[in-house]
Amino acid sequence: MVKGTPSMGKRSKGVTHIKCRRCGRVAYNVSKKYCAACGFGRSKRIRRYSWSSRKVNRVRLPNK
Repeated sequence: MVKGTPSMGKRSKGVTHIKCRRCGRVAYNVSKKYCAACGFGRSKRIRRYSWSSRKVNRVRLPNK
């Protein structure tokens, strides 16, 4: 067995993430038992960072 591309196909057999009970995203890790998106199973607080939310680009209109 070589260690390149053919062996990468053997990685995709099992399911790593399932749907989270708290946030609904498919980010709950089955083996680690916590959600990567909201932090369910790791903390009571919702996991959120300023860099994770997209900035809203608002166009300023000139005063008339």
